[in-house]
This record gives sequence, C-alpha cells and structure tokens, in this order.
Amino acid sequence: MKFYNSVGPNPRMVRIFMAEKGVTPELVDVDLRGGENRQSDYMTKVNPMGQLPALVLDDGQVITEITAICEYLDEIGKGDSLIGKDARERAETRMWTRRIDLHICETMGAAFRFGPGLKMFQSRIHCIPAAAEDFAQIAQEKIAWLNDQMDGKEWVCGDRFTMADILLFAFLEFGANVGQAVNDNNKNVIAWMERMKARPSAAA
Repeated sequence: MKFYNSVGPNPRMVRIFMAEKGVTPELVDVDLRGGENRQSDYMTKVNPMGQLPALVLDDGQVITEITAICEYLDEIGKGDSLIGKDARERAETRMWTRRIDLHICETMGAAFRFGPGLKMFQSRIHCIPAAAEDFAQIAQEKIAWLNDQMDGKEWVCGDRFTMADILLFAFLEFGANVGQAVNDNNKNVIAWMERMKARPSAAA
C-alpha cells in the first residue's frame, strides 16, 4: 500500500491510527503548501477531489476520506478494533466521530482556511473571509459542549479508546498551532489531551 501524506490534521489523524494498528504502508509525501495535490497528475492518478490523504491499495484501488481510510485500516490492522467489537460499540464510535467531525473539525478548519490560511486556500476553494471568526467561535462553543460531555470519562466513548479520540486529537493539536487553542476552562478536554499525548502513537 501507499499512503499519500502531507502536513495538516487529516493526514496526521490517519498516521496516528496507522501507528495504533501497526500498519506501515509506503509513505509518499505531497507538497500541500505548494499545491502539488491540486495538480493534474495527482488529481488524475490519485484523488480527483485534490485532497489529502489518500491510501492506494496493492491492487490500485484508491481510498480517500479519513474515516473511510481508518475503517479499512481497522479491519486489516493488528490488535483490538478502534471502531468497536459489536454493532452497539461501532454505532457509538461513529456517532461521536460524526459529532466531532461536523461540529469541531469542520468549523475549526473553515476558520483557518478563511482566516490565517486564506492566502494559501483562496485560489483553491471558495473562501468566506468574513466568516472566519464566527467559525472559530463555533468551534470553541462545541469544544466547551464536549468538555461537559467528557465529565468522568477517560476517552470520548467512556473507557474505550477509539477513532473518535484520534480525530479529535489531530484537530485540537492543529488548532493549538493556528491560533485556536482550547480554552483553559475546558479542564476535561485538557486532561484528555495529556492522556492522548502520552500514547506512543502521538509521535507518528
């Protein structure tokens, strides 16, 4: 397998997941800042959406979208499932992954692309600079909501470490580097972040 890798929270999330599952595909670094992923060669041969990351299987099939990649890796990798061992656990993991993706990752990403990252993204996607601050505020509101939901929990799904934790960690780490750090009042989330940082996979 080949994993088309770059800077950014999306590839970071999958790299952590791969480390947790003991999967080591060949890494192919793509220059995201330079727009290599938007060139015809990448869009024709790998991902017509021009996005990263992408996983190319040995038979040539390409899988994109981070949760889809991770679900595939979960099935072929080592150790316990990071999605769930039964229908109930899988539903819970997917529920929290969807909530985090929609309400925190998407809003945090939009705030960056429309604000600090505008120069890089304005020629690639439709940007709304006037909305950058609002998206950043929405992300923080949802982090505060999640903080309340995390009360008494070790991980997002209680005592189960899952894909939802990895997704959240990759984006909160990204946010801290682009002016969207978690508010100090969110003690549950901050304590959870320290537990995430302590995992060997955090070095991926």
